[in-house]
Amino acid sequence: MAANTSWAALGKATDLRNRILFTLGLLIVYRLGTFIPVPGIDGQALREFMEQAGQGIGGMVSMFTGGALGRMGIFALGIMPYISASIIVQLLTSMVPALEQLKKEGEQGRKKINQYTRFGTVALATVQAYGLAVSLESGDLATDPGMFFRLSTMITLVGGTMFLMWLGEQITARGIGNGISLIIFVGIIAEVPAALAQFFASGRSGAISPAVIVGVIVMVIAVITFVVFMERALRKIHIQYPRRQAGMKIYEGGSSHLPVKVNPAGVIPAIFASSLLLLPVTISTFSSGATSGPIMSWLLANFGPGQPLYLLFFAAMIVFFAYFYTFNVSFKPDDVADNLKKQNGFVPGIRPGKKTAEYLEYVVNRVLVLGSAYLAAVCLLPEILRNQFAIPFYFGGTSVLIIVSVTMDTIQQVQSHLLAHQYEGLIEKSQLRGKGKKRGRKGPARR
Repeated sequence: MAANTSWAALGKATDLRNRILFTLGLLIVYRLGTFIPVPGIDGQALREFMEQAGQGIGGMVSMFTGGALGRMGIFALGIMPYISASIIVQLLTSMVPALEQLKKEGEQGRKKINQYTRFGTVALATVQAYGLAVSLESGDLATDPGMFFRLSTMITLVGGTMFLMWLGEQITARGIGNGISLIIFVGIIAEVPAALAQFFASGRSGAISPAVIVGVIVMVIAVITFVVFMERALRKIHIQYPRRQAGMKIYEGGSSHLPVKVNPAGVIPAIFASSLLLLPVTISTFSSGATSGPIMSWLLANFGPGQPLYLLFFAAMIVFFAYFYTFNVSFKPDDVADNLKKQNGFVPGIRPGKKTAEYLEYVVNRVLVLGSAYLAAVCLLPEILRNQFAIPFYFGGTSVLIIVSVTMDTIQQVQSHLLAHQYEGLIEKSQLRGKGKKRGRKGPARR
């Protein structure tokens, strides 16, 4: 793999280089958009407010929006409405027979489901934008509160979210990596230097002891190492292929392994769970304590980072989405069993078809016990320590998990493109050599 990622090989792979440049260009556009402010915001009041809320849930919300929420940029809602809409549509797909049948129709059905997801994104973004506009007025952060401010804020924020959704789809289709994950990844990475500077400044001022600083650095390194190990961990299922005859040739039977990742869902459960937690608390954060009402005050008090209800709900959602996403998207036992049956492959001692699907479901269920526990531990343990020692959100388990997982996935895709480019080059060379040999041959002399 190291040879495949050399600069010489990257320079020759023109298509891969264009994909990388295209992805970087769109991510730069996203970062520029986080600095364009929503009209009608009192900048000084917003800065003072975010300095106070930065250590609370406001800091976490700002982290997932790449700092756009702290600056109240046009991308202040981030990509979270799209993720929430995807959760709702996928849940409905597994429960509504019509949507489940639509999902099985192939490319055409997938396009319709994506269209429903876009409609859901517009609806959720509109509701969130209106709630955020009202909350900004309640917090005295608007220069000219009123209906015009609410409408302009809603149009700006909904348009920004839809543009982000389009950017993510373009990166996935024409760039490298998963566009939605990369947008969240870049938003976190861009704010890490400022968080580091603030963290070390707190250490110099004496607010954080040197022992805590060293402990945080060791914790982050340990979490990164553990995430890399677990993301590489596999459960291999032995697959046997019988001897078969094709025409006059007889092909000997072989064996291979079906790899099942310990965490097949990747970083998706953590992102989904975070998006559900951020929705109600974002509005309560920007509402002042006097006008937020008892419900919002209760949400802010009990669902803040480090609170028992927050941690319990976060862990439950991570486990739920780890199972849900695995069996509905990343690994479907029925589909895998059907594909093995079509290829005449079977698990030794297990009958092909339904029995194989039941066995695969049994194995994946057992593997996911470890995978979901690993996700919950990585996301929760640093959150508990971070809340005890006032560590920035960017050193929490969720952010580290997103950074490591997205980096590994993107590098793996780059290596796949480089390997495919090398195979294409070998095929072209072999074809050219074959043509040269054919040209050099002399035909039989005519009589």
